[in-house]
Amino acid sequence: MRHAGFTWHDGALLAQGLAVSLGLFAGTFLIGLVLGSGAAVVRHFRVPALGTLLHTGLELLRNSPVLVQLFLVFFGVPALIHQPLTPVFAAGLTLSANTAAFVYFIAVAGLDAVGRDQVEAARAFGLSRVQLVRHILGPQALAFAVAPLVGLAVNQLQVTSLVSVIGVVDLTKAGDILNLRTLRPFAVWAMVGVLYFAAAKTLTLLGNRWERRLRAHAAPLGL
Repeated sequence: MRHAGFTWHDGALLAQGLAVSLGLFAGTFLIGLVLGSGAAVVRHFRVPALGTLLHTGLELLRNSPVLVQLFLVFFGVPALIHQPLTPVFAAGLTLSANTAAFVYFIAVAGLDAVGRDQVEAARAFGLSRVQLVRHILGPQALAFAVAPLVGLAVNQLQVTSLVSVIGVVDLTKAGDILNLRTLRPFAVWAMVGVLYFAAAKTLTLLGNRWERRLRAHAAPLGL
C-alpha cells in the first residue's frame, strides 16, 4: 500500500543515499586522481610502449559514455570471467577508471606547461626523477591543473547518479524508491536535486578555496 505523505523514514533514506553517493565519489575520485597522475608522469618521461598503451586506453575511456562503460563492467566482465561482480564494486571500478582518464589529460596539460628549461636544469643538478616530480614538476603542474580538477570533481559527483541503474542504492535510487512509494515525483525529485546541488556547491566552494591558497603560495615563486 502506498502512502501519500512523507515520514522521517524518507529523510533517513535520502540521507543514506546521499552518504553512498558521496562515499562512492570520494573513493573513486581519489583512486582516479592517483592513477591518472601516475599515467601522466609515465607519459611525460616517455616510457616506451607503456606510455602509448596507457594513452590509448585512457583516450577510449574519455571518449565513451560512462553508462556504456558501467554496463560493460557490470554485465560484460562477469560473462568473460564467469564470476558476478557486486553493483558497488562494478560502480567503483568504472568510475575510478573514468576519472583516471580525465585526470590523465588534465595532468598531461599541467606537466607540459612546465618549462623544459627547468627540467633540464634540475637534471643538471643531479635530481632524480622522483625528486624532479616532487619538487619541480608536481607543484607547478598542480597550480595549472587545480581549476580543471575542481570542475572535474563536480562533474564526477553528478556522474555517480548513473550507478542507480545497476542497483546501487545511491541518492538517485533512493529518490526513485521514495517516488514509487509517495507518487509525488515533483516534490521527490526537487529534494533530490537540491541535495545534489548542495553537495556540488560545497565541493566547488572548497575547491575554489584550495585553489586560492595554492596560488597564494605559488605566486612568490612566479608559478
